[in-house]
Amino acid sequence: MTATNKPLAGWRVLVPRGGKWGDGVAASLRSYGAIPVIAPMINFASAENAVELSGALNRLERGGFDWLVITSATTVDVLLSQQVVVPATTRIAAVGETTSAALTLAGYQVDFVPERDNSARGLVKEWPAQSSDTRVLVPQSDIAEPTLVAGLGERGLDVEFVTAYRTVGVPVADYVAADVTSGRIRAVLVTSGSIARQVAAQLAPLPEETIVAAIGPRTAFDARAAGLTVHVIAEIRSATGLVEGLVEHVEGLNAE
Repeated sequence: MTATNKPLAGWRVLVPRGGKWGDGVAASLRSYGAIPVIAPMINFASAENAVELSGALNRLERGGFDWLVITSATTVDVLLSQQVVVPATTRIAAVGETTSAALTLAGYQVDFVPERDNSARGLVKEWPAQSSDTRVLVPQSDIAEPTLVAGLGERGLDVEFVTAYRTVGVPVADYVAADVTSGRIRAVLVTSGSIARQVAAQLAPLPEETIVAAIGPRTAFDARAAGLTVHVIAEIRSATGLVEGLVEHVEGLNAE
């Protein structure tokens, strides 16, 4: 297949995250002929209450929790920066394969990952049966939704939430904003509720022809709540699923 015959040939696609994730998505988009525009829209900062975080992690290392639940690779970075040693008596749950891989790469043993739904809701739904005195530590972003903590609490677990890091918005470059406004960027990838809110705050209103692709149903819900029109919802909540969902949508448009 020549470059001009690829389904996303000539499409400029906004990738709102950088790092390894952004590089991987950019490479995948290029394989379909797209021109990725990497413009990170969120970043992460230290938790405001460092004492609270340090206290929770110290109790974790002393065996104060039966489970440690990790929902993002950013939290794994926090564990590494704090040189946290998770005791053998504490089991680790990861919300999805990406987070699980980050934990494994960091040297932590992962004991549970939801099989059918890589999300907080899926983790709660598939959580292995435990006694009511099971102690669970959930370190998350300061803006994390209460889905996970509330869901595990409803199952009778003794859950403690602690802010591991803060999520902060990052302004996109003026030329990126101009390319979105003009329609030169033809698709925007949305990977989380926080990204959706940044897109709405910085770039809305989007041109009617701009395609918004969400990484899963929950992110699509958050994007719509932020005022965005969602055209694509990835069937598999992963970077690959997101890109493939966009490709399928564009192929459908081309067929029409």
